[in-house]
Amino acid sequence: METSDRQSVEPVEEIQLSISDLEPQGIDSNPESIQPKPGYFLPIFSSTFITIFLAEMGDKTQLVTLLMSAESQSPWTVFTGAALALVATSLIGVSIGYWLSKKLSPETLDLAVAILLLFITGWLISDVIGS
Repeated sequence: METSDRQSVEPVEEIQLSISDLEPQGIDSNPESIQPKPGYFLPIFSSTFITIFLAEMGDKTQLVTLLMSAESQSPWTVFTGAALALVATSLIGVSIGYWLSKKLSPETLDLAVAILLLFITGWLISDVIGS
């Protein structure tokens, strides 16, 4: 190795500092400092809309509103009631989620949701087997 090659090699400490500099700007592990970046409205809005829209298609809520509209012969009243109910339940979910994001790390939230979904799955399977 030539002398000029040895001089161009950086010490490990300097390399580690440069790797930590690659972390995205504006992201802090403190949940209270989590703020959406400007320009993220459309991607967040569209992914939320598409996810909820697809999850609700053919769901029991949609089937109930279909039946209520057919029975009442007042589709706009049923639409208004269903829309306000969905907005209210979404507001509750968003409020609880936002509150939890300030108290728990994203990893803890992911783990808690995974455990909850596994519990619900096990409960539903045991209900089906027990019937």
